[in-house]
Amino acid sequence: MAPDAFKGVFRGHPAGVAVIALDGGDRLVGFTATSVISVSAEPPLLAFSLASTSSSWPALRTARTVAVSFLAADQAEISSRFATSGIDRFAAGGWSALPTGEPVVDDAVAWVRGEVLQRTAVGRSYLVSLLARDAVVHEGREPLVYRDRTYHRLTNGT
Repeated sequence: MAPDAFKGVFRGHPAGVAVIALDGGDRLVGFTATSVISVSAEPPLLAFSLASTSSSWPALRTARTVAVSFLAADQAEISSRFATSGIDRFAAGGWSALPTGEPVVDDAVAWVRGEVLQRTAVGRSYLVSLLARDAVVHEGREPLVYRDRTYHRLTNGT
């Protein structure tokens, strides 16, 4: 299958938007991801993928824990900022550090702090598996959804 045809399939598939963030020691590291998936409820496992060429990969390669912030419908600007390379993604604020050091996005729908269990090379990317250790859900916040290179809001009842 040609790469453009494959990309076309997933452009039509809506996905929730998250920011993956960690304390990289000498700097905070974060990036936007639409690849976050639930793997298991017992034990509580989730996973996401990241290209091996990503500027975030060197820090993630050795990270023990990360935070996954599930963005709210009014946080498209944060998603865009964390998807932009070559900038300090944390400089504009809108985040807080957990007592354990991982940054989470303020007012996100939810966040999960996870322990990295496995990094699996898959093609030119890595599938990173996490064991959820802590989580907070902010009731009443609607999720940010990404489809066909555009952000969307869900409407209740549809």
